Amino acid sequence: MASASIISVIGTTDQESTGTSSDQAACLTGRPIHPRRGVRVSDPTKAFTSDSEFPPVTVAILVCPGYIPADIIGVHTLFGTTPNAEVHLVWKDLDEVIGFPTYPTRPTTTFAECPENPDVLWTGAVAPEMFDDEETLDFLADRGSRARWVGGNCGGTLLLGAAGLLRGYRATCNFQQKDLLTHFGAVPADGNVVVDRNRITAGPLTGSIEAGLWLAREFYGEDFAREMELQSEYAPEPLFGVGRPDLAGPELTRRALDNAAAMTRPYVEVIERAAKRLAAAV
Repeated sequence: MASASIISVIGTTDQESTGTSSDQAACLTGRPIHPRRGVRVSDPTKAFTSDSEFPPVTVAILVCPGYIPADIIGVHTLFGTTPNAEVHLVWKDLDEVIGFPTYPTRPTTTFAECPENPDVLWTGAVAPEMFDDEETLDFLADRGSRARWVGGNCGGTLLLGAAGLLRGYRATCNFQQKDLLTHFGAVPADGNVVVDRNRITAGPLTGSIEAGLWLAREFYGEDFAREMELQSEYAPEPLFGVGRPDLAGPELTRRALDNAAAMTRPYVEVIERAAKRLAAAV
């Protein structure tokens, strides 16, 4: 949201120029400070004004080595700039992880410290190795069993399936892998956002924004969600209008599938393995 995401520089706290240590500066501002270029920034959520009341909302978003930042940015931004929303970037520990393409990210909350009953549990696409990572799958299964909303987009939907969270639910993901949803008992469905009971899934990239707006409507009402859409200036105008197979036509779709085969192939084996483990656990 444009008006809620402006970062204002309000002073420097570099100890060489002010005599204030970075630790002291962090205490003064309550916000992260670069240890050598300490710049205090305002909290945009406190500057945001609205006639709406904001109920507390807790959002847990998985970040892990090889995750796709573009798949979480919509949910993260829409809730992260809304007052009274608590957004957790969760991973096993607080060490830096590298998203894909190269995107260094610092988790804010460990699996163990993540709230037990989040309002939203979200994951975007991840590296294939995550489908063999029992600790991650166990975390998703545990929090997902109690979350008010369980959501994912692109390949993140498949990870929710591997955690046993989509059996019997309609769901969607990226078109290159949608057929793999059946391995986890999910029912593949068309649509950039698909909602089935308390499961919300979406396609890649813009799917995170659209799902985030859908969830915002659930928590805050339609009027404020409409304002969120405007504040974000979310009015996509695709250059070619071929962003779905039905729009692209069979020739371009086949070429896209062929060119993506090397990327999607590693997922097939791990997903089949995860599906077998899931079936054995039932």
